[in-house]
Amino acid sequence: MRLIGLDPGLRNTGWGIIESSGSRLRYVADGAVHTDSDRPLAERLVQLHQGLTAVIAAYRPVAAAVEETFVNKNPTSTLKLGLARGVALLVPALAGLAVAEYPANLVKKSVVGAGHAGKEQVQAMVRILLPGCLTETADAADALAVAICHAHHAETAARWLKPKVPA
Repeated sequence: MRLIGLDPGLRNTGWGIIESSGSRLRYVADGAVHTDSDRPLAERLVQLHQGLTAVIAAYRPVAAAVEETFVNKNPTSTLKLGLARGVALLVPALAGLAVAEYPANLVKKSVVGAGHAGKEQVQAMVRILLPGCLTETADAADALAVAICHAHHAETAARWLKPKVPA
């Protein structure tokens, strides 16, 4: 199953594509959609939409996972992040993908084993879990971590939902 993980941000929205087969994970691609900070907010949201639409069209994932927003001290920054997150939820939904959401602490715990792990720890574990992965940005590594988290949770959910055959 091909998955896309998304780490929303207005300046940089990280994306990561993995293949999941049972408990096996394979790295496919990663990157970030960047917006021009000198452009009006609406145009930046269009840039995110177009960039994510192109990624989904190119890699054809069957499911998506998005990191949930945490609350910043600055309400304006939180609102802008929420708008970027809305685009990150909308684009895969428009493409017909099921979209899951995960809190940052759960993503870190799924990948590193600790919910308060640092970005460096997440990047290191992503590289270990996905051989051949050379993520250049923390945003892309975070997006791959979201995809890994979803792969683990989707596999567990599938096992629980599988009908039990009587012995």
